[in-house]
Amino acid sequence: MELIQCEPEMSAYLVADDVIDHEHAVVRGIARRLRSATSDAYSYAEAAFTHVRDTIPHSADSGDPRVTWRASDVLEQRTGICFAKAHALAALLRAGGIPAALCYQKLDTAHGLIALKLPGERRWVRQDPRGNKPGVDAQFRLDREQLAWPVRPELGEADYPWLFAEPHPAVLRCLQEAVDRPRLWQLLPTALEMPEACRQA
Repeated sequence: MELIQCEPEMSAYLVADDVIDHEHAVVRGIARRLRSATSDAYSYAEAAFTHVRDTIPHSADSGDPRVTWRASDVLEQRTGICFAKAHALAALLRAGGIPAALCYQKLDTAHGLIALKLPGERRWVRQDPRGNKPGVDAQFRLDREQLAWPVRPELGEADYPWLFAEPHPAVLRCLQEAVDRPRLWQLLPTALEMPEACRQA
């Protein structure tokens, strides 16, 4: 599948905003610690991925009722669903100077992950920091994708090819409106409409 940038300028995938707030002290502190333990962009990206995948439990797996959406909160509170964990990983990657995009799949509900572009690489590569459990084995790979959920087209599942610099509005809205995770489960979109700007990209 060819991944499509919604934003023509690579700089859009390095921006700090209210969600991917990589100028926040919490994000900067973790990024600094990861950089000190790694030697290059690849090892930093892999360490950031592993940190988010393994040290921040997916709230559905842990039973945590809290809903997070801002990257610094996800990293500080150590909880979040797939979308929130994608925001956290994007923030750590951007803090390390690595372009990171948000992308999505259509499963039983929409599912969030990221794509990154390492220096010298010509293509974006998707990574899924959702968190592993029995039956889920997402790994950091550049040679091929190893995501949490390979799509099953026969069940109506699909990969969305668009790369977002900011969260999809429907995703962010449900995260911000949910008072707890049970309510969030009621609000999650089953599919995502693509903004016109992405359709024209």
